Amino acid sequence: MSNRLEFLKTIAPFNALPVDVLEGVAQQLQEISYQKDAVIYQQDITMMKGVDIIVEGSYESFFYDTTGNKRLIEHHQPGFCYGGVSVLLNRRRSLRMVVAKKGTVVYFLHRRDFRVLCKTYEDFFLHFTAEFGKRMQNEEFVHFFKQPASFAESYIASEQLYSRRIESVEYRQVVSCDGQTPVFKVAQLMAAQKTSCLFVLDDNQKIVGYVTDITLRDKVIAQQQDTGAAVSSVMDAPIVSIGADAFVYEALLMMFQTKTRYILIQKEGAYVGFISRNKLLSEQAQSPLVFIQSVKLALSTDELKRKWQSVPQFVTQLLGRGVNAEIVNQIITTIADTIAQKVIESVITQIGPPPAKFVFMVLGSEGRKEQTFKTDQDNAIIYEDKANEHREEVRAYFLDLATRVSTDLNHIGFVYCTGEFMAQNPKWTHSLSHWKRNYEYWMDESIPETVINFSTFFDCRAIYGESAIMDELREFLDKRLQHPLDKLFFHMAKNALQYEPPLTFFNNIRTFKKDSREVFDIKRTMSPIVDLVRVYALKNRVFEVNTGERLKTLKAKGIFSESEYHELIQSYYFLMNLRLKKQTEQIIQDHTEPDNYIDISQLSKIERVTLKEIFKIIENFQSKIKVSFTGSLLS
Repeated sequence: MSNRLEFLKTIAPFNALPVDVLEGVAQQLQEISYQKDAVIYQQDITMMKGVDIIVEGSYESFFYDTTGNKRLIEHHQPGFCYGGVSVLLNRRRSLRMVVAKKGTVVYFLHRRDFRVLCKTYEDFFLHFTAEFGKRMQNEEFVHFFKQPASFAESYIASEQLYSRRIESVEYRQVVSCDGQTPVFKVAQLMAAQKTSCLFVLDDNQKIVGYVTDITLRDKVIAQQQDTGAAVSSVMDAPIVSIGADAFVYEALLMMFQTKTRYILIQKEGAYVGFISRNKLLSEQAQSPLVFIQSVKLALSTDELKRKWQSVPQFVTQLLGRGVNAEIVNQIITTIADTIAQKVIESVITQIGPPPAKFVFMVLGSEGRKEQTFKTDQDNAIIYEDKANEHREEVRAYFLDLATRVSTDLNHIGFVYCTGEFMAQNPKWTHSLSHWKRNYEYWMDESIPETVINFSTFFDCRAIYGESAIMDELREFLDKRLQHPLDKLFFHMAKNALQYEPPLTFFNNIRTFKKDSREVFDIKRTMSPIVDLVRVYALKNRVFEVNTGERLKTLKAKGIFSESEYHELIQSYYFLMNLRLKKQTEQIIQDHTEPDNYIDISQLSKIERVTLKEIFKIIENFQSKIKVSFTGSLLS
């Protein structure tokens, strides 16, 4: 083992890793010998189980062209690591043909452990992306490197296209009118019903045609036709229909073949609704952006609930493709925001337009864009100040709005906050002037209870409404933070010191029993990083809400050094990756409610070693915050 460790210390990028981590890597290595001219990997066919570090002998790698000739031949000597680029950037398939030369011995590292190193140590990861970048500057390499889109690797299971039936997709009720209806009235009806397609009936109430936004644009507006003319004179025909028990792919093929954007759905001889081509395509969700668009097209809270229930599978596949937890957090947050915005819009449609400008804001982890699947609602409402005679009326409206929104969000899967940090709680729906007094009181009073409120409401951002209201509140906070607030920072620093990283005296991870498992609470492990970064953000009037964004700004301001920044951000997102991975496994594989407990026995040796390093980093920063904000290491 010592020979392996010394060898790793001499080769890039392993020589950039901490010694404790290298010791863990050395224990995981498997030594393999190959006979001369053995074909180890086949170009774009062999699935890489991990990476090879050449110890003795050499590898010959190359591409085969269409005539079977070797192209771009390379010889890799001891110290070269083969497979990193393939695992990270080529769907785990070997980029090239690889043949072992005489006397070849390699150390093999499983791809699971290799990916952990890449996710945790940015310089290690960048070594392989830089190598790939250099190769992509070679036109011949680019010619041979192919990365076809794999439908099997779509973000949502590909078989849905071939197994889902039309009846499983949310469709719209048919909106129709008589053929003699004037065109301008048809446009008014489409606007009122918020539909881009309206069907036209004959005298026997049979659907004979349809009108779309494009119909009105091309046949009426562009040609300056009389908007008082009968709609039957401009409608499109014929109509296209399909049975509710047909497959989604059949409907899509029919729509492409007939060049129609809308299709009627039949059930038991009657038309029960219609669906658009965009809706069906968005249901396939081949990318995060398309999936988010499909959320925007959802027609009911039940459909939004189904969308949210599909997100864990979506996230599992993102993490499996090596997408960084920071990006995954942003995607989850965007989906959650989109759902909340749909709910708010729907409620406003039900109860009428608001009597004052307002902003609906989210707090806590959602406010920081760090939402996971063990989450609840944290939100509040700020509305503009109104004259006294309208104050109660305005307040009643927004409390009703908040209650309805919370009810719908709870139905979808965002459960009620046990701490009552929700807009439906009268404490957290108020005018802007009242909110300013709230913040002022929390900052001036500065006792442990008010500091918790301030911390929660500092991690806030608007997801709906007038951003100018939030801007005014931030300007107010910015001015107040320029006053001496030592007592506030003292108590916030004390909060960041509440949790001690679970390391024993003998440098083992401290666990506790949970359902016969030896676990630790990963949420509590992450909280000191969130807390200490928040304190520094407040002290330096940094108003980014996300922990990663705060760290970047603090580094730019010189508050954190380059090395401190990398230590904290890599530690935080390593923990976030573990947390998301565990929660998605509980939902998808175990069919249980997600929690924040990590079973130590399920972690690899490298993950355990990395955790110990992270705990030491947290301890070091806690010591720093003691000195900076409490004045003494002993306080």
